[in-house]
Amino acid sequence: MTSVAMDSSCFAILSLILMAGGAGGIGANWGTQTSHPLPSSTVVQLLKDDGFQKVKLFDAEEGTMSALRNSRIEVMVGIPNDMLATLAGSMKAAQKWVSENVSSYVSDGVNVRYVAVGNEPFLQTYNGSFIQSTLPALQNIQGALIQAGLSSQVKVTVPLNADVYQSPSGRPSDGDFRDDIHDLMLSIIKFLSDNGAPFTVNIYPFLSLYDDPNFPVDYAFFDGTSSSVVDGSTTYSNMFDANHDTLIWALKKNGFGNLPVIVGEIGWPTDGDMNANLQLAQKFTQGFMTHISTGQGTPMRPGPIDAYLFSLIDEDEKSIQPGNFERHWGLYTFDGYPKYQLSQGTGNGGLVRAKNIKYLEKKWCVFKPTMSIDDPNVAPSISYACANADCTSLGYKTSCGDLDAMGNISYAFNSYYQKNDQEDVACGFSNLATITNKDPSTSTCRFVIMIQTDFGNSSRLRRVREQCILLVLACILYIFFHVF
Repeated sequence: MTSVAMDSSCFAILSLILMAGGAGGIGANWGTQTSHPLPSSTVVQLLKDDGFQKVKLFDAEEGTMSALRNSRIEVMVGIPNDMLATLAGSMKAAQKWVSENVSSYVSDGVNVRYVAVGNEPFLQTYNGSFIQSTLPALQNIQGALIQAGLSSQVKVTVPLNADVYQSPSGRPSDGDFRDDIHDLMLSIIKFLSDNGAPFTVNIYPFLSLYDDPNFPVDYAFFDGTSSSVVDGSTTYSNMFDANHDTLIWALKKNGFGNLPVIVGEIGWPTDGDMNANLQLAQKFTQGFMTHISTGQGTPMRPGPIDAYLFSLIDEDEKSIQPGNFERHWGLYTFDGYPKYQLSQGTGNGGLVRAKNIKYLEKKWCVFKPTMSIDDPNVAPSISYACANADCTSLGYKTSCGDLDAMGNISYAFNSYYQKNDQEDVACGFSNLATITNKDPSTSTCRFVIMIQTDFGNSSRLRRVREQCILLVLACILYIFFHVF
């Protein structure tokens, strides 16, 4: 999901992260769906500088895993949903995956502690696509860990969206698992319990606000509310506690009230929607960290809470099907710049800035001032640019919502130009665009300049290389069939 100031001194938030008793703590999700990724070593240094002791990954990319060697950072490594069917149907495939993505890295100094089997596989929008494969894949990965002698160190889990449970009354005590997956959930939970593994849940108050215009805004935060939920003798003043305890009640009434729970994702985006901005994101994240720093937990589950903030860095290639905010969940911008600060209120620390970042030249692609916005090529050019780059900062009450029509066009053109490494041909657009050395950014809207990336480090360039290979093959086939 998405999400960015100058170098700071010591990091006051460290004491928020290090929980009493060591049972809980704050980690971060590190996603890599970005066209111009920061060097993996730079990201690991950010994690260490910011005091994060844990990181959650969505796959086992070699560069990412290798950079975590000897860092002492606890790693939850993920298995994408599209691999579940293969792992469910073949123990040999599970053994191979564990050997390549867990055993080899553990022996090389990576502190792998969890394997996340799938990512929210029971989302209702998936229409049951992973219903049959998740549990068998979980079982096979666990079996492979046992065979590798790692099951005591590395635990399996399944990060699940909070929509796997519900409360018809809205009170946590009425919580239970969804009817359509109730038996499956109990089978998974029993398997986790039998193997000393945790239940992982992703909780997003922002999405409740996004989906329901009548949702009480103050209930999403942690500083008191006029919209409390009364559940017997317990009063819930924020959605996180109520949602978390709905899960605890669901576990309890099904006989697993003591199963450990990890909050796999929690955060607030900073752009792409009227409620996604820096102020609310800082308010939510700081409020959450302060809320759990006491180690008091929630009414139904006292004690330290294990949680991973979502996310560390913005990702400009994430799907925006859920909403334009998806690319803006990060604490940092794509280039390692903290969007806002987090602290205990002592005023002497904060998130640090990524070091030694190299940018492309200081030049931008903008709409030619001599051209008319009524030119018939304007609309298709904007559509092409936004379809192949990132225009999610444009829109009502977004960071670039103050731009005029020419500014919107320029933003789209520049996004495409920068994503394509400032290639001259990427600033054509039927002769509507021109390159300028004057920064068109406003006080709230940043016209980015992309960072330099190594060829082997750029997912976009890897795709370009693959497309070139396919093009060559297509040409060979064309010659073969049309000449011979």
